[in-house]
Amino acid sequence: MASVKETKPTQHMSFKDRSIPTSQNVSISKSTEKTDCIESGKSSVCRGSTSTDLSDESNYSTFSSNINKPHKSNDSRWEAIQTVRSRDGTLGLNHFRLLKRLGCGDIGSVYLCELSGMKAYFAMKVMDKVSLEGRNKLLRAETEREILQCLDHPFLPTLYTHFETDKFSCLVMEFCPGGDLHMLRQRQPAKRFCEQAVKFYVAEILLAMEYLHMLGIVYRDLKPENVLVREDGHIMLSDFDLSLRCSVNPTMVNSSSDNNEPLRKTSNYCIQPACIEPTSCIEPSCVVPTSCFSPRFFKSKKDKKPKSEINNQVTPLPELMAEPTGVRSMSFVGTHEYLAPEIIKNEGHGSAVDWWTLGVFLYELLYGKTPFKGSGNRATLTNVVGQPLRFPDSPVVSFPARDLIRGLLVKEPKNRLAYKRGATEIKQHPFFEGVNWALIRCASPPEIPKAVVLDRVASPATSLLEKKTAGLVIAPEKKGSQNYLEFDFF
Repeated sequence: MASVKETKPTQHMSFKDRSIPTSQNVSISKSTEKTDCIESGKSSVCRGSTSTDLSDESNYSTFSSNINKPHKSNDSRWEAIQTVRSRDGTLGLNHFRLLKRLGCGDIGSVYLCELSGMKAYFAMKVMDKVSLEGRNKLLRAETEREILQCLDHPFLPTLYTHFETDKFSCLVMEFCPGGDLHMLRQRQPAKRFCEQAVKFYVAEILLAMEYLHMLGIVYRDLKPENVLVREDGHIMLSDFDLSLRCSVNPTMVNSSSDNNEPLRKTSNYCIQPACIEPTSCIEPSCVVPTSCFSPRFFKSKKDKKPKSEINNQVTPLPELMAEPTGVRSMSFVGTHEYLAPEIIKNEGHGSAVDWWTLGVFLYELLYGKTPFKGSGNRATLTNVVGQPLRFPDSPVVSFPARDLIRGLLVKEPKNRLAYKRGATEIKQHPFFEGVNWALIRCASPPEIPKAVVLDRVASPATSLLEKKTAGLVIAPEKKGSQNYLEFDFF
């Protein structure tokens, strides 16, 4: 799916570095612009804000460019970067050997590259500064770079270094050989994931989005094409040029049962396991018991202690609330099939749009399609605003999964699940029963990508570095070109 950049909706296409059916979607930028290339997914749009907006119209920035990344302290790629930097002082384009184009997006192209002499491989996003300035998208590129600089999370990208030449701005990031979830879903039976696999991917995405919201970052462009698969099978959220930056005030609140009472009274979704019918929960055939995702076995009712006795024994721990509920943007950004109703109606939106997109994402992984897709972009937007949520009879999906989708796809943002308490509220939903959030990185992924022998990647006969003045980020390579790598990134 492409992302909504500044333009009116058009027919869906996708933009990645390969040819695709016309039934897929494209990336849109201003109505007078042409898309840079084809991508593998749905389309995105972005219309400028009509009011002050920290993400789109200001130079608001609280991010430091010199932030340590303790989660990457033992990363061999990080060590390679530091070795060259200590030897040569600064890194530049001349330190890298560009091997293959991996994909392209609205503001740049991504290449597989090697740090010369170090046997360290990266994904380099190369952006033409003249082109971005001409299309009024330099701020978007700056926003993405600033966000990447401050991230240090296992399910988010690592920006190893960045530099500029007279013509290009370059971001050097982690290379993910597993492609994206859109590609992976296409390879599944019936082009959809089993429920246990969905739980794995959505749990990791939820933690990534929780971290972003804690930093005051509203993502706004969740879709399978933007979720990359690392070599170990875990995921990495990518592409932050549409993200909204804002202020946030994390606080600790008591997590007593009284705090949940208003939700039960005002919401049309369930948050208590007692409402789940055991017969409606179907154990997927792909379940792989792990320490993080193994099902919990409950004692019989005879063995259960009265709630009053339990409350007397256990004092609930306080919860961290870091949801940027005060942010408000008037920009029209996102992907058509993932746009929240408040964006389409131009009512202004905040962090709740991320929870709407999470609901659409969950639906697509389970059913193989998005819930409101119409015959075209205009019909899709009409369906998002006016069509009630419906679940197909097939495939059979458990009650907790459907209940979570219902809670996330509430059209009124103030009644939407996680509107106030953020990811904490979603993590307590019965769909995630059995997930050990603290040890989620120990869980066995549903699928491990096949190993890619990077040493066998043939270097172009003429160095791409020598061609940089001839339009490094213009048209994508043909799908039939030799030595093409089937990976999509942005």
